[in-house]
Amino acid sequence: MTNSTDANAEIEALKREVAELSGLALATGVLLTQLLQSNLKRELNPWNAATKMLTDARTAIQGFSPETTGERDPAMKQRALDALDQYEQQLRTVLPV
Repeated sequence: MTNSTDANAEIEALKREVAELSGLALATGVLLTQLLQSNLKRELNPWNAATKMLTDARTAIQGFSPETTGERDPAMKQRALDALDQYEQQLRTVLPV
């Protein structure tokens, strides 16, 4: 019974930690998106500036290798690229045409 109780307590602690980290990631994403939107709106050609920034970010993410990221490389890289697509959609919705 003690092992089961310990395991349940650890699972609950991990769930709380995941919730906290998810909240931090959400807040960071929202702030980053708002900051990028503000900066891109100041550019003479915001669409080109966004394209360059996102292209540079994709190149940087694709440059990560297993030596620098460990065994999670493919999953982490794919999640980062997916997040970049999400940021791009959010950014472009507020840029002037």
